Amino acid sequence: MFTKILIANRGEIACRVIRTARRLGIGTVAVYSDADRHALHVDMADEAVHIGPAASRDSYLRGDRVLAAARQTGAEAIHPGYGFLSENAGFCRACGDSGVVFIGPPVGAIEAMGSKAAAKNIMADARVPLVPGYHGEDQSESVLRRHADTMGYPVLLKAAAGGGGKGMRQVWEAAEFEQALAAAKRESLNAFGDDHMLVEKYLTRPRHVEIQVFCDRHGNAVYLFERDCSVQRRHQKIIEEAPAPGMTPELRAAMGSAAVRAARAIDYEGAGTVEFLLDGDGSFYFMEMNTRLQVEHPVTEMISGQDLVEWQLRVAAGETLPLGQEQLQIRGHAFEARIYAEDPQNDFLPVTGPLLFLQPPDGSQHVRVDSGVRQGDEVSVYYDPMIAKLITWDEDRERALQRLARALQEYRISGLTTNIDFLYNLATSEAFRAAQLDTGFIDKHRAAIFHDSQYELARDLPLAALYLVLEQSRRGAELARAGGDPWSPWHHTDAWRVNEPNLQRFSLILRDRQHDIEVEQLTTVAGSRYLISCDGQQVHAEGSLSGTTLRANIDGYLLRATVAAHDDSFSLYTQDRALPFKRVAPDYGEEAEQAGGSGLAAPMNGTIVTLLASAGGRVSKDEGLLVMEAMKMEHTIRAPADGEVVKFFFQPGELVDGGVTLVDFKAD
Repeated sequence: MFTKILIANRGEIACRVIRTARRLGIGTVAVYSDADRHALHVDMADEAVHIGPAASRDSYLRGDRVLAAARQTGAEAIHPGYGFLSENAGFCRACGDSGVVFIGPPVGAIEAMGSKAAAKNIMADARVPLVPGYHGEDQSESVLRRHADTMGYPVLLKAAAGGGGKGMRQVWEAAEFEQALAAAKRESLNAFGDDHMLVEKYLTRPRHVEIQVFCDRHGNAVYLFERDCSVQRRHQKIIEEAPAPGMTPELRAAMGSAAVRAARAIDYEGAGTVEFLLDGDGSFYFMEMNTRLQVEHPVTEMISGQDLVEWQLRVAAGETLPLGQEQLQIRGHAFEARIYAEDPQNDFLPVTGPLLFLQPPDGSQHVRVDSGVRQGDEVSVYYDPMIAKLITWDEDRERALQRLARALQEYRISGLTTNIDFLYNLATSEAFRAAQLDTGFIDKHRAAIFHDSQYELARDLPLAALYLVLEQSRRGAELARAGGDPWSPWHHTDAWRVNEPNLQRFSLILRDRQHDIEVEQLTTVAGSRYLISCDGQQVHAEGSLSGTTLRANIDGYLLRATVAAHDDSFSLYTQDRALPFKRVAPDYGEEAEQAGGSGLAAPMNGTIVTLLASAGGRVSKDEGLLVMEAMKMEHTIRAPADGEVVKFFFQPGELVDGGVTLVDFKAD
């Protein structure tokens, strides 16, 4: 076994590998960019080496710098994690040339699966079922279009060198083909340096089921069952589960055997995933093989009781597989939900910003959180916006799903927008509970998923108001203690007036709606109570505030909440919900400066990829003006109306901040 390894990655996977290595008594080396100087994985590792600027192309994708760090620290092996260099055959070869073990498959296996077109041919020879499609070398638009027209729409354009949904577009009719092909090629070239495309028949109601395989150099190969990854957005997985609902032993054996044949066909070693499309009639078709560990590997670990990173280390060190196929058993059911900094209400656009408040659910044998961030960390534009993976397990699917829903309720993040509410709505939807899964699940069940939490205004508004008056009282008491005269009336916050009730008025914004509130302080023998009036209702409330814990009594209903406060924005986390709200600043009669012009603003921090129109040219409503990229995602800025493009303020390759004006546009 190795004595020291280097992890050529960042975030949660780097932390995940470090934990297993530490348990096995293996020393660890982290690498980091400028943006990750204070990251969690850097603190966790025994040693850390700086490898370049924040942009991944100048740091984590620099195989030469990673290898130099391994030589500098004496690391015997490199674990690539997933993404970055994990499926880079050139880097794998360079490791071998340098005498450093690459903890992954051999170069030949990576190269064989690196091209989706070549992989299809290998799989056909290995008797693995394939989706009908064109995988040829002629990449002219006319040839690709002819095959799409022949297959019939819808078709799927896929980057031959791709993965993770990059360079992939659904084309529903012939009129969309040209624009979709250009976008897919551009995204593929940007992500992989290769714009070779495949055209495949698009199955309208498939499930995405993948098989975890493991092989060693001694000829042993097993499959560790399946994962259902059908629930996706932007062609990227968001909730995975194992085992797949409705999977029969016969179908599992057939898919597992096909996956093992695929691995043997390329002389595979280590952890790999063979991905299939599973049709409603039980037919399944090979999609691709990922020659690395997958993001969703924890659900397999939870149902098999195995540590897959440990398996990787043992196989890379020359050992045989820890278990044979007949020794592997499925126990219970597991889910993984990916917590992202993104806005589901805005086409899942990634967001950036600080994690001002971060409180994950408590870990146990039923709940696991894999994360690479801490409270106060920044989600930057340079890397994937995933904050954490929330994994739950129990004896059956219903119980595991119930634990997932509860853990999502207990996951508390503020400072930026996340997908936690979206995940909760999805996990508790009737269709998901009934396992009515396919890759179009989100679009088919939008009404059940994309809705605001139904706030009980009669409870939530008084709770928010009570917190504000208690916090105001606490601040006044702190000022009094710090001042020279603790009895000064200027520190009182009870809104006392001569011959008038102690009445405060303020406004709150809750779910984009403003509510005007009155709070009257009532002094009793037991202390202060408040009469809170809002939306035509009155309630009596009292409570206490200790640190970040609010204890409240709203008309006899007792509850406790955790508070996260940032300037005039607040979040109250109760047992069953998050209550974000904002206090409206008083209007002192000063007119706010109005933003002039008719520009279109950047929806997030990112990089300008290409301009789709010309300055001075006319465009129609919804026509693309430019494409920007952030956190590995492309986003097209479109014309809001028919009009003229007056001027572009940025050019391809330039970085822009979210909110800046990109285009001066004159609408008709």
